Amino acid sequence: MRDLVEIGMGREARRTYQLDDIDIVPSRRTRSSKEVSTAWQLDAYRFDIPVLAHPTDALVSPEFAIELGRQGGLGVINGEGLWARHPDVQAKLDQLIHIAETDLDPDAPIAFLQELHSAPIRPDLLAAAVGQVRDSGVTVAVRVSPQNARSLTPALVASGLDLLVIQGTIISAEHVAHGEDEPLNLKTFIAELDVPVIAGGVSDHRTALHLMRTGAAGVIVGYGSVEGGTTTGEVLGIGVPMATAIADAAAARRDYLDETGGRYVHVIADGDITTSGALAKAIACGADAAVLGAPLAVAAEAPGGGWYWPSAAAHPSMPRGALLPMSAGERPSLDQVLNGPSRESYGSINLVGGLRRSMAKSGYSDLKEFQKVGLNVRA
Repeated sequence: MRDLVEIGMGREARRTYQLDDIDIVPSRRTRSSKEVSTAWQLDAYRFDIPVLAHPTDALVSPEFAIELGRQGGLGVINGEGLWARHPDVQAKLDQLIHIAETDLDPDAPIAFLQELHSAPIRPDLLAAAVGQVRDSGVTVAVRVSPQNARSLTPALVASGLDLLVIQGTIISAEHVAHGEDEPLNLKTFIAELDVPVIAGGVSDHRTALHLMRTGAAGVIVGYGSVEGGTTTGEVLGIGVPMATAIADAAAARRDYLDETGGRYVHVIADGDITTSGALAKAIACGADAAVLGAPLAVAAEAPGGGWYWPSAAAHPSMPRGALLPMSAGERPSLDQVLNGPSRESYGSINLVGGLRRSMAKSGYSDLKEFQKVGLNVRA
């Protein structure tokens, strides 16, 4: 039963919960963390850890995608980002960071980021990035917006794409594009592709179920929110209570599984996951995997130099993000960020190790079982 609250005469709102509002409650025997598996599989692709990298140029260069793939995760290249627009991306990023560190105008970094994104998309550069990742032997994933999915996808598939991510701040199966062309019919579009599609973001049961019915292999819940780094709430008034949204999408997954007689669609959480504890709680709420952004930006392999910004920060007319400094000193390797060891005590390093330990302390040996762990709501 939904918890409805009257916010005024004749107007009700649903009471919802963030990941910080809940706690995991161990209720079974404990086990060794060495006996815990964090592996999951989407379509034909198996991953050792339930981690995807947010498709921002602050994180995912071809080299970063390769390294994360070797660590067992999935790096998602932004198909409309700088690697698709400029041949000298690292030089452009160095300029951007210099502006962020020295310019007194707080809007200057976003203005320069918008300028960089005003360059046209070059299919040859995008194909080269995809080819570089593919040649390494890891799974290749690229994000495109619903508006550009139809125009960019054929070249991506021809370049050797493994997984396509169609992602906007909020999308639906009923209306995912607008402009001079016909709106994208997501169900028809996915049916005609030879590669699996992950689509999102969504924030409720109904939209998640509709996206699952399009044939998507995975549904993204949330829009990548991170405190101080995303401003979608301020710009659009939209917020996603991640604990509730993940649980609702997991319920949609169960309903769709019953509806289809066994087709399983993965739920991928994307938002407010900055620590190993938050990652564990996202899985406990029903997610199969999580998109991480800011936590991975501290890694030495991240091209943003210790800075993070979401992909929506570069929107030409309505940017919804800011440049966020994540690390000022020596930066740990991606392997250390994911697997430790850690010298800090707040869960921002050794992310997968923390998840593994949480599962072990609760007595669960794999991710699907861990979705059944008990949860408490904080008073």
